[in-house]
Amino acid sequence: MLNAFRRCAQRLMSTATQPYPFSKVAIIPPPPAVPAPEPAKAGKGLMPYLTQRLLSPEKLELLARFGKRHPESIRPGSVLQVTTKHAPTSFTGVLLAIRRRGADTSFILRNVINRTGVEVQFFVCSPHVKDVKVLMRAGGRGTEGRQGRRMRRAKLFYLRDSPDKMTAISAGLR
Repeated sequence: MLNAFRRCAQRLMSTATQPYPFSKVAIIPPPPAVPAPEPAKAGKGLMPYLTQRLLSPEKLELLARFGKRHPESIRPGSVLQVTTKHAPTSFTGVLLAIRRRGADTSFILRNVINRTGVEVQFFVCSPHVKDVKVLMRAGGRGTEGRQGRRMRRAKLFYLRDSPDKMTAISAGLR
């Protein structure tokens, strides 16, 4: 009895891999590795290389729209509608701040729902974010969405304390 228990424990604790018991056709070989450029192997330019390799083209385009130099850049004070893959499926609000950190770029939207201020932070490259639509653009640049007033601050956290200004921005949408 004790020997049987020891054999069972050894089998469970062993790290040796068992051969695949089914057909060899079912085993999918890994994709061939694309070699990294020489500077990336040395650690030079590693983050831009990873950003280009790991993000889909749609996410790269969305990430560029949150940059400073894009012709249709999204600015604080714009009214955005974000569609996600989970609840809430869409959230509309005023863009308070953009935190630019490469692939970790995020933005904060604020809306007043039932006289309660709601702020949601979205990560641009998150797989949960489906689409970001500009309903009213702040700054007067670009063609998408309606034109709004340009904000003179990069972070509009003062809108938390003045709901009348917040309402005035979103009222321009109606």
